[in-house]
Amino acid sequence: MFPEYRDLITKLKGQDHHFTRLFDQHNDLDQQIKNMEGRIVSGTPEQIETLKKEKLQLKDELYAILKKAEMA
Repeated sequence: MFPEYRDLITKLKGQDHHFTRLFDQHNDLDQQIKNMEGRIVSGTPEQIETLKKEKLQLKDELYAILKKAEMA
């Protein structure tokens, strides 16, 4: 996610607890979705869609933080 911000992500993960929490939540949701789609754990299409929407919202929040940090 956001390879162009790799260095900034590393910096923020070491300094910004809110960013780190959002980043970890995004990765957790990504893994849950992969597990459901791969039938490793059960999940309905509706549950998967809900998780994908949550993941997208987190990604938008992370991007906003990255853009703000980039400007600083």
